[in-house]
Amino acid sequence: MKATKEVAISGVTTGLIGKDETVTFQGRHLYKTRQFTSKITGMQSPVHFKDEMVSGDFRNFRHEHHFRAIENGAIMIDQIDYECPYGFIGRLLDNYYLKKQLEKLLTYRNALIKEYAESEKWRTILK
Repeated sequence: MKATKEVAISGVTTGLIGKDETVTFQGRHLYKTRQFTSKITGMQSPVHFKDEMVSGDFRNFRHEHHFRAIENGAIMIDQIDYECPYGFIGRLLDNYYLKKQLEKLLTYRNALIKEYAESEKWRTILK
């Protein structure tokens, strides 16, 4: 995630992550360096996995990934459920900034996943 300056700094930082494993990302958002630790809490390979925030700036954060085979490949569906802290101010921040930023981040990340999946780049991850 070089373009968004997100870096995996602890836990599983390379290769594939599995059930009950964690990863901590660090990045600069809203003028502050922040960390977000996520744990894989559900895994049904290759059709589904779920990660949930262990620590970070959200009140809660859950992200489900669903994969469906189609005739010419696969479709990935992201489902995110989160709640901002800071009450009314957090809701304003979410409505006017955060939703757009999360969508931008996921769109970028999903384009990278697609690029790796449709080329030979995926082999570098499975070393």
